Amino acid sequence: MISYLLKRILNSCVVLWLVITITFFLMHAIPGGPFTTEKNLPPAIMQNIEARYKLNDPLWKQYTDYLVNLTRLDLGPSFKYQGRTVNNIIAQGFPVSFHLGMNSIGIAVLLGIPAGVMSALKHNQWQDRAIMLLTTFGVAVPSFVLAAVLIHVFAIKLSLLPAAMWNGWQFQVLPSLALAGMPTSYIARLTRSSMLDVLGQDYIKTAKAKGLTSYVIMYRHALKNALIPVVTYIGPMAAGILTGSFVIETLFAIPGLGRYFVTSIYNRDYTVILGVTVFYSFLVIALNMIVDMIYPVLDPRIKLGGNQEE
Repeated sequence: MISYLLKRILNSCVVLWLVITITFFLMHAIPGGPFTTEKNLPPAIMQNIEARYKLNDPLWKQYTDYLVNLTRLDLGPSFKYQGRTVNNIIAQGFPVSFHLGMNSIGIAVLLGIPAGVMSALKHNQWQDRAIMLLTTFGVAVPSFVLAAVLIHVFAIKLSLLPAAMWNGWQFQVLPSLALAGMPTSYIARLTRSSMLDVLGQDYIKTAKAKGLTSYVIMYRHALKNALIPVVTYIGPMAAGILTGSFVIETLFAIPGLGRYFVTSIYNRDYTVILGVTVFYSFLVIALNMIVDMIYPVLDPRIKLGGNQEE
């Protein structure tokens, strides 16, 4: 277990280093810089600004300085948000993104798994067809399209919920639903498929032959095993939701980290781009590692490190 964790941590460090290196050099390969859009700045002032942020240093020195500072968890100052550091921006923006993401993950899990179970239990009946129709719609419609529809119906036509900002629970409903639409559909379809597969296994037939109740067969034997592929999906899904809410945050004017990231790309704010990328990469790696830790809990036959008992 410890050797497995150490190996995963070492591999994660290599992946993180590759992400940093590729992002850093790609970012600097694009023509222009953070202050090239500034108008009417005399060359001397421009040189002073670049010297202040060490942008006139050789690229290899900027790269090594960034890695050294990163070991101290110092992501540097923002070029565009005066007086603020990248650490400060992440500390302010991520809680909002995390809140939005957890709302969406909660909706996706609480709706998707029961819908998938019901669809499997009512296989080929009208309930199954209705759920599959809805989930097909949910998978096909991108989150920003669903967001536009929700804003038009519930904010503009019915005036039930606010269309933008983040000042209370009522402001969270529409963006959370928009972000949860596609993951909910995927979880429902995956749960249905997995449940149908598990319900056809011999040990389920044996449990029925022993006279166990439907509740025990369903929740103690079938659902637990059927959730393994769902958990496999939920890990990357959670990372995707937490790191992929840029469009939704922009559409609903939510002051989350995604908005800072999008704005920093427009502004060529190197340190914010790199800092947010590093932070989100760490998040994705950590969530995937947590998912791997959950596998043996759901199925004791699974051993960390790739071995599986027969």
